[in-house]
Amino acid sequence: MTTPITIISGDDESLVTEAVRAAVEAALGTEDRSLALEELTEEEYRTDDGFEIARLVDAAQTPPFLTGRRVVVGRHLGRFTNRDAVAPLVAYLESPLETTALVVVWEKGRTPTQPKLNPIPKDLVAAVAAAGGKVRKVGTGRGRDGERWLDERLDHASVDLDRPARALVARRMGEDRAKVLPLLETLEAVFGPGSGLGVADVEPFLGSGGNVAPWDLTDAIDKGDVPGALDCLARMLDAGGRHPLAVMASLNAHFGRLLRLDGSGVKDEAGSADALGIKGFPARKALQASRRLGPEKTARSIRLLASADLDLRGRSAWPPELVVEVLVARLASLARR
Repeated sequence: MTTPITIISGDDESLVTEAVRAAVEAALGTEDRSLALEELTEEEYRTDDGFEIARLVDAAQTPPFLTGRRVVVGRHLGRFTNRDAVAPLVAYLESPLETTALVVVWEKGRTPTQPKLNPIPKDLVAAVAAAGGKVRKVGTGRGRDGERWLDERLDHASVDLDRPARALVARRMGEDRAKVLPLLETLEAVFGPGSGLGVADVEPFLGSGGNVAPWDLTDAIDKGDVPGALDCLARMLDAGGRHPLAVMASLNAHFGRLLRLDGSGVKDEAGSADALGIKGFPARKALQASRRLGPEKTARSIRLLASADLDLRGRSAWPPELVVEVLVARLASLARR
């Protein structure tokens, strides 16, 4: 049975593209792509006074010709951001054509550029569910979910990376795990399917590294790992596109928690969770970091943060990136002593 509609959304273009390709292939089955597939972009929705979704609905309502079914792909549907705009599609889903499989990509339009992608209207989500369709948000996940996602991709890759090479990929990708897709395609093209690869084979294709999460930076600082902390900072500023003030906000929040624990008498994870308003591993990690740093170094860390904050706001002629780089190096060095 043909799925009447699949809506695909996500923050990473490569993952969305992969999901759309898989959905289209599944919907086509053995049908002739040249006859059964139609793809529409925002150009097809354009009217004299804006954009309308009616063209997509018309395509969905068109019976197949010389094939058993049709697959209609609607790109840039994120342009239609309210219930009135998607009303024709909602109405169509009340009685969708059994021979049409709609693959809708909830992504921003390109002309003119949308400032942000708005959520899918609730009416459309409800109509998709009622029609037996699917709404899929694709992504790599965060934390351990993201690590599992990457492991699965490497497990099923056409090239076989050894353990050190896999660890290097995970470390260099950071939060930008979706970049492993083009990396694996490149490695397959260069070395061939089934090739066993090590660090020396993979490293030249990894570039300078992807973005990392704020806690990767603070973890490196807490360990006294100066090179690791500076690497995390560089990746946050470059690949992550974070402003130095945003980095400062993360550092202030982290050391603010350590300051609240310092001298509080908290002795266990439960007490740390109550004091900080957080639960589980983050509370335990903050308590451990506070104990390692101690009162004197905690106070010195707060003074370093206050001084750097003033420098970022105009007291110093140093570039903002240099201010936070020196700060991170000093904080990590302080934790190492």
